[in-house]
Amino acid sequence: MNMDAPEIVVGLDIGTTKIACLVGRRTEHGKIEILGMGKSESVGVTRGVVSNIEKTVQSIRSAVEEAEVKSGVDINVVNVGIAGQHIKSLQHRGMITRDSIEDEINRDDVDQLIEDMYKLVMMPGEDIIHVLPQDYIVDREPGIKDPIGMSGIQLEGNFHIITGQIAAAKNIYKCINKAGLEVADLILEPLASSSSVLSEEEKEAGVVLVDIGGGTTDIAIFQDGIIRHTAVIPFGGNIITEDIKEGCTIMHRQAELLKVKFGAALSSTKQENEIVCIPGLRGRDPKEISVKNLSSIINARMSEIIEHVYYEIKNSGFEKKLIGGIVVTGGGSQLKHITQLFEYVTGMDARIGYPNEHLSSNTNLSVTSPLFATGVGLVIQGFEKFDAIVSKEQVARNHTTKTKGNFFDKIRNFFDENVE
Repeated sequence: MNMDAPEIVVGLDIGTTKIACLVGRRTEHGKIEILGMGKSESVGVTRGVVSNIEKTVQSIRSAVEEAEVKSGVDINVVNVGIAGQHIKSLQHRGMITRDSIEDEINRDDVDQLIEDMYKLVMMPGEDIIHVLPQDYIVDREPGIKDPIGMSGIQLEGNFHIITGQIAAAKNIYKCINKAGLEVADLILEPLASSSSVLSEEEKEAGVVLVDIGGGTTDIAIFQDGIIRHTAVIPFGGNIITEDIKEGCTIMHRQAELLKVKFGAALSSTKQENEIVCIPGLRGRDPKEISVKNLSSIINARMSEIIEHVYYEIKNSGFEKKLIGGIVVTGGGSQLKHITQLFEYVTGMDARIGYPNEHLSSNTNLSVTSPLFATGVGLVIQGFEKFDAIVSKEQVARNHTTKTKGNFFDKIRNFFDENVE
């Protein structure tokens, strides 16, 4: 794949229940078209972290092969998501003192400040995944969004830093390499989901993205167009299935089917007399399960997950500033009445998020399901990363030509002065 013009970007979402591989390209209108998608059952991942390398490699291979066949593209390089309860976030302030007040603050100064953040000393076994700028302070003048072009000696910045375990990241790299692929970038999953589901308007107003997956629930809080808080909760749809399995004493597969077909986050009065029959094992009598019971099991666990989410929202300190409310995405968002339960527990508006924010109209409809929010987001992030590199190179090119001119002017002036 040629890095000069990435017509194609591949997103690989290694989830607890499924591994999805999406191949996307950019249309002339700047939208993203998904050319092909491969999906396989994920066996070697628990709670968002790789627990069995070989099984995960096999699942990755089958998802990638399916995507290659559907899109007609050879896949070599992928953008991968990382999640899991080992992900932590912290706030930090950094500062650099510049040499001259004459030169304006440029891209290099800001990059230098961000680079310095990556050098922070972490706990043993932890590493920094993302450094996200919140705002800057130039010569004690706070609240500056973009300091480039300003004059000042002291440049400070507030940063949101996301860390994860080195071992977890290494295992992801290992799986990808064993599957014969390369990692272009490792991206935090809630960041990816938010870029595919949220509109710029919502990020500006203040919004919480809740991505309910199989093993984890990812949270990202935006306000003023900037990401303010991230968290990963180690509960997801799988724990609900486990509860149904225990509560109704049935097989895991049957519990999953029950949840998807008849499950609801709130029980309604018309479920009073509804009963689902499940075939018994080896000639035993079939089991009768009341739909009302099923709903109360799901409701109890779902309320607990939402309480965790609400705790994170309060913890971030932005609870009162989130006009956009909550956007729920991921496989867990397909549960009936989930938005009503969110509204009931948190008192905030809620909607289901579909990853069609940047997708072109001729993309296959199955991709716009909340299930693929992270996969589509990884593709979008891949293109955004490339744009950032290109704009940086252009700035650098302009800068060098400018400085060359200045340098020659100085020499010319020097000779002129001496001749006089």
